Amino acid sequence: MRFLRAIAFLVLLALCAGGYAVYRLSRPYQGFSGETFVEFPRGTSTGSMAEMLVRAGVVRSRWDFLLARGAARGRILQAGEYRFHTPASPLEVVDRIARGDVFYYTLLVPEGRNLFDIAAALEQLGLFPASQFVAAARNPALIRDLDPRAPSLEGYLFPNTYKLSRRATPESICRMMTARFRDAWRSLSTTANPHDTVTLASLVEKEGKLPDERPLIAAVFENRLRIGMKLDCDPTTIYAALLEHRYRGAIYRSDLERDNPYNTYRRAGLPPGPIANPGLASLAAVLHPAQSPALYFVLRPDGSGAHQFSNTIQDQDAAVARYRRASQR
Repeated sequence: MRFLRAIAFLVLLALCAGGYAVYRLSRPYQGFSGETFVEFPRGTSTGSMAEMLVRAGVVRSRWDFLLARGAARGRILQAGEYRFHTPASPLEVVDRIARGDVFYYTLLVPEGRNLFDIAAALEQLGLFPASQFVAAARNPALIRDLDPRAPSLEGYLFPNTYKLSRRATPESICRMMTARFRDAWRSLSTTANPHDTVTLASLVEKEGKLPDERPLIAAVFENRLRIGMKLDCDPTTIYAALLEHRYRGAIYRSDLERDNPYNTYRRAGLPPGPIANPGLASLAAVLHPAQSPALYFVLRPDGSGAHQFSNTIQDQDAAVARYRRASQR
């Protein structure tokens, strides 16, 4: 009888201990204020992880984490930096690390954004002031082997979605983006001149919002270049104003008349370099322009974003007049 009572006592004790362990491992804890970051380098042991988490106030004790880790046998804990900003139980902490729920900033760079747009987005993320990225992007060293004439990295900061750590620097982001451009350029399997191709593709990207029109817009610009006709591209005038810190949100007559190398209303030929960062479709459009004799295009007045293409100045003037009449209604 005593033996049975002893067994029952031990079973009860085990159940209580187990219940307490489950309670403790599932109980949220927060020993920090605001938010805290913990980074586990590759190869960090479980014991070292436990100690780092205790110092950061993420778990109450080393044993809490080790017990939770034991409950998740078979799962691999992932290296990386983790952000904690709300109370979490040891089981939840282990689950996050096993899932590799690492912290990163997401930088979205759509096609046609310029280096100033990217700099502003990075500043908004809170990584560093926009001026720091602008300074890094104005150094063309990262792309000099591919384009010796590049005045900056403009055009080579390839549009994509980038995951950035808190330790990302302007220089490391520029390396990441130009590396992505190199991948895209290789995928085109071309021997074309990168400088001229990317520069013209940046104009096509800014002018052409509809995919099927990009080869037509590329053809217009190619036709003009071939006969020495000025490109008269509004986005180049805007970019000239941006470089001179005088853009006011719209194009004024003084902008069109300013003798800036990027102002294609004043200077024939391509501008000195790209005015934005084109995507793959615009690069392909320049490499394979449409077969068209058109020399002009203007927006259609129907709000579709499509353009009216014309072969003669008379047809262009008529199309412009229709657009202006519709705009005044």
